[in-house]
Amino acid sequence: MFLFLSKLLPLFLYPLGLSCVLLVTTLILWWKRPAWIPFPVTLALIILLVASNGWISNQLVQSLEWQNIPSEIPQAEAIVLLGGATKPPAYPRPMVDMSEQGDRVLYAAKLYLDQKAPLIIASGGRIDWLSNEQSESADMANLLQLMGVPPQVIIQEPDSLNTYENATNVKKILQEKGIKQVLLVTSALHMPRSLFIFKKLGIDVIAAPTDFLVSRTELEPNNLTLEGIILNILPSSENLDRTTKALKEYIGLLVYSFIK
Repeated sequence: MFLFLSKLLPLFLYPLGLSCVLLVTTLILWWKRPAWIPFPVTLALIILLVASNGWISNQLVQSLEWQNIPSEIPQAEAIVLLGGATKPPAYPRPMVDMSEQGDRVLYAAKLYLDQKAPLIIASGGRIDWLSNEQSESADMANLLQLMGVPPQVIIQEPDSLNTYENATNVKKILQEKGIKQVLLVTSALHMPRSLFIFKKLGIDVIAAPTDFLVSRTELEPNNLTLEGIILNILPSSENLDRTTKALKEYIGLLVYSFIK
C-alpha cells in the first residue's frame, strides 16, 4: 500500500494532475459558487502554459542534468546500472525493448567494454501489480549480453522497486563482494537523487550520467529566432513531460532528505 500511495499521491502535485484537481474544483464551484469559476480555471491554464513552456522546461531539466558531468570517467570495482530503462518482452514485442532511458544500458555496456570496471550490477525489479513479467534486472542482463558483455560478469539485483531500494540492495551486494567503489549509471536527470541516496547510505559512488534530455543545442541562441520563440511559447506535451520529470526528481530529493 505504501508503494502504491508513493506513486499515486505525487501525481496530484505535478502540473497535469494539479490542473485536473483545479478543473474538478471548477465543476463543484459551478454548482455551489459559480462566480468563483474563473479563478481555478485561470490557475489551471497558467500551470499548464508555464509547465509546457520550452524555456522553463529546459532550465528545470538542465538544473538537474548538468550537476554531475564528469570530466573523465575513472576506473572502479563495479558498474551499478539502475533500472527504468527497459520494456518487458510481452506480446507482441519480439524481445526486450528499450525505453527513452535505454541509454543507461548502452552506456553501462560501453563502460565495461572500455574496461572501466570488471563487473556490472543490474538493479531493478518490477512492480507485480503493474506487470507479471521478468524483472528489469533480467531485461538489462539480456540486453547487456547482446552488446557483448559476458554473462558471468553481470550480477542481477531483481527486488528493488524504487531508488532507495536500489541503493539498499546494491549495498548488500557490495558488502558481500568486498567492493568499495562503484560507477553509478543512470539518466542524468535522475543522477542527483540517486547520488544523494547512495552517498547517504555510505556507498563510495562516482557519477556516470547518460540519457541527457537537454544538450547545448537546446540552449543555443537559435531558440531566440521568431520560429524558436513561437515553438517555445506554444504548449507542448514533450515540454510538459520534461517539466513533470524534473519536478518528480526535486520532490524525490525533498522526501529522501527526511529518510535517515
